[in-house]
Amino acid sequence: MAVSTSFYGAKLEPLFLKCCSSSSTTSSSYVTTHLSFFGSNKKSFVQSRGSIRCDASSSDVLIDPSDNAKSVSALQQLKASAADRYTKERSSIVVIGLSIHTTPVDVREKLAIPEAEWPRAIGELCNLNHIEEAAVLSTCNRMEIYVVALSQHRGVKEVTEWMSNTSGIPASELSKYLFLLYNKDATQHLFEVSAGLDSLVMGEGQILSQVKQVVKAGQGVNGFGRNISGLFKHAITVGKRVRTETNIAAGAVSVSSAAVELALMKLPDQASHGNARMLVIGAGKMGKLVIKHLVAKGCKKMVVVNRTEGRVAAIREEINDVEIIYKPLSEMLECIGEADVVFTSTASENPLIFKQNVKELPLASEEMGGKRLFVDISVPRNVGSCVDDLESVKVYNVDDLKEVVAANKEDRLRKAMEAQVIIGEESGQFEAWRDSLETVPTIKKLRAYAERLRVAELEKCLGKMGDDINKKTQKAVDDLSKGIVNKMLHGPMQHLRCDGSDSRTLSETLENMHALNRMFSLETEVSVLEQKIRAKVEQKPQ
Repeated sequence: MAVSTSFYGAKLEPLFLKCCSSSSTTSSSYVTTHLSFFGSNKKSFVQSRGSIRCDASSSDVLIDPSDNAKSVSALQQLKASAADRYTKERSSIVVIGLSIHTTPVDVREKLAIPEAEWPRAIGELCNLNHIEEAAVLSTCNRMEIYVVALSQHRGVKEVTEWMSNTSGIPASELSKYLFLLYNKDATQHLFEVSAGLDSLVMGEGQILSQVKQVVKAGQGVNGFGRNISGLFKHAITVGKRVRTETNIAAGAVSVSSAAVELALMKLPDQASHGNARMLVIGAGKMGKLVIKHLVAKGCKKMVVVNRTEGRVAAIREEINDVEIIYKPLSEMLECIGEADVVFTSTASENPLIFKQNVKELPLASEEMGGKRLFVDISVPRNVGSCVDDLESVKVYNVDDLKEVVAANKEDRLRKAMEAQVIIGEESGQFEAWRDSLETVPTIKKLRAYAERLRVAELEKCLGKMGDDINKKTQKAVDDLSKGIVNKMLHGPMQHLRCDGSDSRTLSETLENMHALNRMFSLETEVSVLEQKIRAKVEQKPQ
């Protein structure tokens, strides 16, 4: 992915070009995905009255089962066709998602998944036939699903349908906003996200904390497997390294600080942060940052509405010389009526403030011209979209923060280029690690094969030695056989490992793997994929 098309996260290229840029495989998969998912005339194979019929648009082809030669030929062609082509694929890392750069908040909030629900979502995704591992990254600016798919085409189709069912948005509508990336592109994207390059505010630190939270939430969850957990852990390393080795975070603002800047920009000339009455609803991480940035701008008094007083009391102890007044959630509407600027940042999945509530409240102060400002940085939104219809109110949400962060694009591009060098290095290291995992099944099978031979020959040897052989001698013979096998396997095993500790290339390692598979008739990766898919299908309730 070129730096020029993705600085500070702006995905400038169309979705089709983004998905097709890296490889022919990606391009083919994209076209298959988006031309066959939603309403195309794709072929389907069905059984009818002892014949195999291939349904393709308007024509039917009937194969007479009595004609053995033709039947065998047709079945062979069917087996070689796209019907079982997925078994010849290598499992892929795929990211399917949407972000603030291309998707409005009214769509993003329907797909948002609270952190507490991430494990449940992982379980549901991994119950899909062609999904082996999964992770969810859901923030106010993005909703991204990362999976290991046993089949790219089928896996993407299943996840897209799952997202549609979860959000209630038709798949055909949802596809207008989704981006789709495979393998190296998916890896680079997450690394850019963790580094802050894809954030609305480039270099902001909160996204790195959110990536860390994905790993924390996934611990012990079935489906948050070796590939996906390895990807996210490496992304954390990338995020830390970029911020340490570049000045990308220097002067960077967060979503919360951008919200405060926006509010101050929109204050009337006669109003200021000194006389405008400030209200913050929600004292979580985002709310706390809003309070800190208000204080940094010189605000000396504010009201904070929260479910409990504990967090507000902790913030009050941390910030000196500022009057922070706590009010319970039950008094929220009364507090809004006494405020000029209202910041909302709660984790509520449903709106808290509606048009009818606000309509009945007194107007804002004269300094505000009687117009109250709402800055809603929650996703899903805390302020109903209909509230903005009132003349006495102006509502801003996270999508409106682009106005604040649009400045200094040249400087952002330069910083992004520095970060991309690091991301490129780390992407190569992660891909080498993941590619090396291809040899793990061969290593296990080779060891199992050698162990079967060892045990069989050991039993023959002990049988020839008679029943009166003592345990000490038995152990000595057993240890001898194990030692011989381990020494014999040491060379092949070394040539199946490629972790960057020596000069051996990955291609050489994979050549060794294929050679050993042929020499010892070990099962291939195709059969492994077949077994995984069949096992998942068999687990489904009939």
